[in-house]
Amino acid sequence: MTAYNVVRFRTKPGKEKAFIEAHEKIALNAAGFRKGALIKTGEGTFCFVGEWNDMDSLAAARPSMIGLLDTFRDTLEDLGGNLGVTDPVSGTVVAEVH
Repeated sequence: MTAYNVVRFRTKPGKEKAFIEAHEKIALNAAGFRKGALIKTGEGTFCFVGEWNDMDSLAAARPSMIGLLDTFRDTLEDLGGNLGVTDPVSGTVVAEVH
């Protein structure tokens, strides 16, 4: 069953361009990864959405995704509320909208 992961980020002042450029260079060669998109949601705030074949593929790729995060972690601001620099969620599709 198709799964998605969504991660919310906030960049440090002056680091937005570096954050975007880091995503333009990403190649997530993980089994089951279909596609992803970085979305600008406000000034210095972003959301990444990834589409996966299933939750098992997504779960198996978590170490790779953390490795990618580590390449641009220095561009991110702590989100507060004990979240750290990311606010990730994931799950399987329960309804599709066309």
